[in-house]
Amino acid sequence: MTRPLRIALLAHSTNPRGGVVHALELGEALVRLGFEAVVHAPDPRGAGFFRPSLCATVSVPAAPAPGDVAAMVRQRIDEYVSYFNEVANRRFDVFHAQDGISANALATLKERGLIPGFARTVHHIDAFRDPALNALQNRSILAADQHFVVSHLWQDLLAETFGIEATLVGNGIDIKRFTPVPDGREAALAARLGLGSGPVVLSVGGVEARKNSCRILEAFIQLRAMHPRAQLVIAGGASVLDHHDYLNEFKALLASFGLPAEAVIRAGPQAQADMPALYRLADVLAFPSVKEGFGLVALEAMACGVPTVVSRIAPFTEHIGENETVWCDPLHPASIADALMLALQPQTLARLAKKGPQAAARFDWAATARAHLPIYETLAEPAHA
Repeated sequence: MTRPLRIALLAHSTNPRGGVVHALELGEALVRLGFEAVVHAPDPRGAGFFRPSLCATVSVPAAPAPGDVAAMVRQRIDEYVSYFNEVANRRFDVFHAQDGISANALATLKERGLIPGFARTVHHIDAFRDPALNALQNRSILAADQHFVVSHLWQDLLAETFGIEATLVGNGIDIKRFTPVPDGREAALAARLGLGSGPVVLSVGGVEARKNSCRILEAFIQLRAMHPRAQLVIAGGASVLDHHDYLNEFKALLASFGLPAEAVIRAGPQAQADMPALYRLADVLAFPSVKEGFGLVALEAMACGVPTVVSRIAPFTEHIGENETVWCDPLHPASIADALMLALQPQTLARLAKKGPQAAARFDWAATARAHLPIYETLAEPAHA
């Protein structure tokens, strides 16, 4: 690299979602490598990002979201375009979108001749009922000049679906932040959440279809037959998409089991500083997702020495070793329940508590950042021609 590039990273939200976490960590790694990286996101509350960061951040002015998802997406795209219409806000060599909203905004700026091109990271592709949303999603991919993915699964799917050759960059884990060593937050967090003797089953990502929340609940019911004091904690869920129908399905299922109130705790989004302690309070992470770009949550829990139950599907099978987790079939609650019970066995707990941090240490944000650099250099060339 012959010069310190100025890189604009664009995310869809300031909340702790996977793509936003990736953007901040990538930005910090780029800064450590000597580049100027600035992470942008619409911020209707004006509260800033969910955690402080080494790299600079910009809260893009945004109005409260309308109730309709399609209207919200169009509004966020327009807000991004309005912000970057100002020439002072475009002082970058590289523009890199982490999602469909920001990529559509960059596509519009490119069409207007305001930027020469942009990159898009495709973490995963959603299936929308609304044809307009599907069209915007396709545009966000096809209009990009370069593409990044975090797993072989999505590299192959982009090639098959769009004929696009994407660069695999992977993901990283901050093993200084996510560690088995307690940091003193555990007791207060356990009291705030109402945790008892357990065992505590943790699910991260909120109640969503792709997180497999209903089947996790069914598996948890089976687990309580063996562990009557077990608690299920569902953390996260700060999504820009509408999961209302699935949430109602989950609530109806939960009501049908007649559990005591303390058995299932919907904790909602948690402060990022509390996440390592939350992992350590769990006896097992239930992560039988049916669709992920990478599944960073599993590696974060493993870094904290927590046993995990993970779907035996890609992309998990790409980067988690056979003996580093307890595998399950995500489509069968009985398989998830069996895996949870196996993970709670003392021998399994001891083995995975040792293997988890070792596995997480393989994933380095500096290496992830370096994997972007050849493409960044190509994108920056028109601006310096």
